[in-house]
Amino acid sequence: QVQLVESGGGLVQAGESLRLSCVASGSIFRINDMVWYRQAPEQQREWVASSTGGGDAKYADSVKGRFTISRDNAKNTVYLQMNSLKPEDTAVYYCNVFTTRNYWGQGTQVTVSS
Repeated sequence: QVQLVESGGGLVQAGESLRLSCVASGSIFRINDMVWYRQAPEQQREWVASSTGGGDAKYADSVKGRFTISRDNAKNTVYLQMNSLKPEDTAVYYCNVFTTRNYWGQGTQVTVSS
């Protein structure tokens, strides 16, 4: 079992920044990739960024150059630094890991006003 707790969301204006955090606990030794997804109202959940077990970072085209994913393995935490936020970034952001099955956090709301 893995538990994921996200934090760091909030209401900001366009152009501002936020940093999201996701702390993993439980069977963390099984975790390789740590991933951020987001889901806007009435839209499907979409992949945002991944931090692989090997230390690589991958990004959706919509956030490339603005968002940075990083992880602190000593703290079992993955971060998402979000800069130059746009109204279209408004969504609930979820942390995800896969071990023997998918695990999701409860999500953290990010709202970007224009």
